[in-house]
Parts: sequence; structure tokens; C-alpha cells
Amino acid sequence: MTARLEIICAHLPHAEVFADIGCDHGYCTKYALDHGLCERAYACDVSAACLEKARALLCEEISSGRCIPVCTDGLEGLREEPGCVLCAGLGGEEIVRIFSGRALPGRFVFQPMKNTEKLRRFLLARGAHLDEDFTFSDGGKFYDLLAGSGTGGDAYSEFEFRYGRGNLKAPGRAFFAKVEKDIETVRGALKGVAAGPQREDLLARLHELEGIADAIDECL
Repeated sequence: MTARLEIICAHLPHAEVFADIGCDHGYCTKYALDHGLCERAYACDVSAACLEKARALLCEEISSGRCIPVCTDGLEGLREEPGCVLCAGLGGEEIVRIFSGRALPGRFVFQPMKNTEKLRRFLLARGAHLDEDFTFSDGGKFYDLLAGSGTGGDAYSEFEFRYGRGNLKAPGRAFFAKVEKDIETVRGALKGVAAGPQREDLLARLHELEGIADAIDECL
């Protein structure tokens, strides 16, 4: 299991029924079952080929009835409502699409590959509460993790929507490295942009990122 998946699995809560959406190889599903985090687990993937990999890994759990593989889009076709839903490796917009037409799960762990800000705004607009919202790294890549409950409510500032509450309240080295990388990206973009609205937007973005980097540097 990769460091990325280990971090994701470390944040899985207990639930009688667990669903792993976009399960791919099924590693997170197996972790939940092996560690007694659920009684039953649904391993779901829209790709039949990916689901076959999960079937191979989870053959014993499937035979015993503890794991139910489902080739489906999102949560369509499940026999029961899961108490916890994991979506790891999907885009933020894809996660928003999956839950736009249904109630949020009691507990969730989301690791969007992009569009995290859009996902944050969607979740809080739907009344969710975020217990965890931070950036981590694995193999030189940066990932965001959002974990919380479908009810309870929360209120974010604009900065928290953009960067994540956990990153601003208790910044870690992964977030600091991501901010530094974003600064270099913006500086590179400025070299090819003439005076005008686009350049002003980039300069404002650079100023914001540099302010965050300076504040984090004082904490680490």
C-alpha cells in the first residue's frame, strides 16, 4: 500500500456499512475490513476492469459475504445506505456530481485529485461538517483530504475555502511545499503575460501566496 493510501485509510471511521467509490484495486476496502472498521463493505467502480482487480484482492471477503463488489457509477444500485463513504482519486467535480442528487453520507472521507475548493463549497452548502481538511504529499505529489460528517454544519472564510482550514490553522510541511511550488508556477506565468487584467490577477495571487508562505515559515 502506498503512503497516500495509508494516510487515507488512517482517517477512515467505524461504520457498520462502508462504501469505497472508485475502489480500483480495493486496497482501502480491504483495510477497512481487516481492521474491523465495518461489518460489510461495498467495493464500487464504474470500470469493470478495475473492479476485477478488487475482486481478486478481496475474493475471501466476497465469498464470506463481507464484501459486495458493484460495477456502478457512484452509489447507484447499492442494497443499503452506507454509513461511511470513501471517494479517493476522483476529481472534486465528480464527487460533487455523485452527491448532487442524493443526501450526504453520515461520515465521509474524500481525497479529490483536483477542484478541492469547489468540493469544499459544495459540502458546506449542503450542511456538512469538516473534521479534517489538509494537504499531504507522497512521491513528490500533493493531495488534499477532507473528512467529516454529512450534518452538523460549518462556516468557512474565503481563505479556508481556497486553502483548507487545517492547512491555515496548523500548517504542515507538505502544504508549505505546495505553496512554494505554486509561487514558482505563478512567477513563471508572469514572465509571459503583458500588462493587463490577467497580469494583475497573477500578481494578486502571488502576493497572497507569498503572504501565506511567510506566515508558515515563521511557524515551522
